[in-house]
Amino acid sequence: MNLPNKITISRIFLIPVFLIFMMVPLPFGTVEAAGKEIPIAHLLGAALFIIASTTDWIDGYYARKYDLVTNLGKFLDPLADKLLVSAALVAIVDLDLIAGAGWAAIIIISREFAITGLRLVLAGEGEVVAANMLGKIKTWTQILAISAILLYNLPFEWVSIPFASVMLWVSVIFTVISGWDYFAKNKQAFVNSK
Repeated sequence: MNLPNKITISRIFLIPVFLIFMMVPLPFGTVEAAGKEIPIAHLLGAALFIIASTTDWIDGYYARKYDLVTNLGKFLDPLADKLLVSAALVAIVDLDLIAGAGWAAIIIISREFAITGLRLVLAGEGEVVAANMLGKIKTWTQILAISAILLYNLPFEWVSIPFASVMLWVSVIFTVISGWDYFAKNKQAFVNSK
């Protein structure tokens, strides 16, 4: 297994650790910021999410720079992104960190299931489809939105800018657009599958 694939797998293994920081009541106390009591464990979870998210860029960079792109990597990389984003969205909804998160989570996770299903059908036909630019933009808007939410909208909260809320809905828009684009570009292959 090459280095980019190992980095991708490390992203998957960081998900349960991230969830422990977010979901388990750890005795780390709280910190006050922008008039809110924020659990320190949540801030550590946010940092872990951001670190895990950056591995998406790192594994892609190494795979392209050193010509280490593999079919396994084309499959694992978007899967790792989907697992990380889905886990974070479920935690955000469970913790009720932002208004509208439930609807956003349903739209985003539904799109991810649909595209993953389409990828599996295409893989069964011998086609491995790598993520395109819209998919990458979708992923990064989701990561920005989730990071802002997990950080309780800091530092934007200090100046009353609802960055986290705006980014959440921007990510939903890119999620829908990229899903539609992916299906449209692969519709014929999907229709022709047995």
